Amino acid sequence: MARAKGAPTLEHIEAFILERGDITIGAIGTFDCVATAADEHQSLAMLVRRDGEALLELLVRLDEAIRMASEEGIFTDEVNSS
Repeated sequence: MARAKGAPTLEHIEAFILERGDITIGAIGTFDCVATAADEHQSLAMLVRRDGEALLELLVRLDEAIRMASEEGIFTDEVNSS
């Protein structure tokens, strides 16, 4: 499937899923919408959807959080740190 010109590639999400990682979007606890990325060993990112944030914007942030965890060892947890 072709992507629209200028659309984000979400390449890190795609690679993560291909490597058997798990992406989840849904309610967690008191948060209406959270995007998470985890593999069999650890959680790489847990991002809370911001007020007015489009779902695509949340996915772009998740893509970057996966990159940061994979390449820099920086893990993001907005669920337990807020």
